[in-house]
Amino acid sequence: MFRYNLQTPIESFSSPEWRSGLVWFGLLPPLSPAHGSRPSERLRVSEMGVSLEGDKVILVPYMKEHVPKYHEWMQDPILLQATGSEPLTLDDEYNMQLSWTQDPNKRTFIVLDKQLILGDVVHGQSHVEAMVGDVNIYMNDLDDPKIAEIEIMIAEPKSRGRGLGKESVLMMMAFAVENLGIHTFRAKISESNKASLDMFHKLGFKEGSFSEIFKEWTLELPVTRSELGQLHYFIGKTVAHLPRTSFCN
Repeated sequence: MFRYNLQTPIESFSSPEWRSGLVWFGLLPPLSPAHGSRPSERLRVSEMGVSLEGDKVILVPYMKEHVPKYHEWMQDPILLQATGSEPLTLDDEYNMQLSWTQDPNKRTFIVLDKQLILGDVVHGQSHVEAMVGDVNIYMNDLDDPKIAEIEIMIAEPKSRGRGLGKESVLMMMAFAVENLGIHTFRAKISESNKASLDMFHKLGFKEGSFSEIFKEWTLELPVTRSELGQLHYFIGKTVAHLPRTSFCN
């Protein structure tokens, strides 16, 4: 579980020494990089369209090849309720995917379950057979663009309860701090989504407010010294891969 000290702000880690010392959460490629990775420069995922590989999951950009499967998920009334979404047509889903990839205030990754990948992993490919959910952040706070709302969905029942959601959230948080300078995370979760509430509480998020209208909690986690250290420890094995081909539509 994360523990944090509200007196220690993210600005404490803005010096080159801290950046170098932490190697910024393992988002730099390893000393013996995988094919397609760069060993000498910090990766900007939003610019390069790289994928992030952890122990259990690979996070890849949301591509048009993912849309039919995503659309299938979002016909499930339970998932619609849990995510506060409305059902869309397939054409609308394709338009939504395109808008998400072009929105400068949103970052979306599709979650791949490494156990479900057929054959070798090819970074830059969609690997639809292994997609099990998505993880998103939104920079939609008008007063502070460095506050991000984070969402996670593990849509495939066979991949739940194995820590994939937790790993995906931590990898996204590390990416957001490194690439976007995020200093506070928020999560809006329905009071009926007990599993998600429990996971975010275990990650150190605290209840901030409750909406009677939407029946949802807003949880919050400031990124302080403790979070930076624990993110670095957890995410140290993450490998960032450059795509072999462009992710552009």
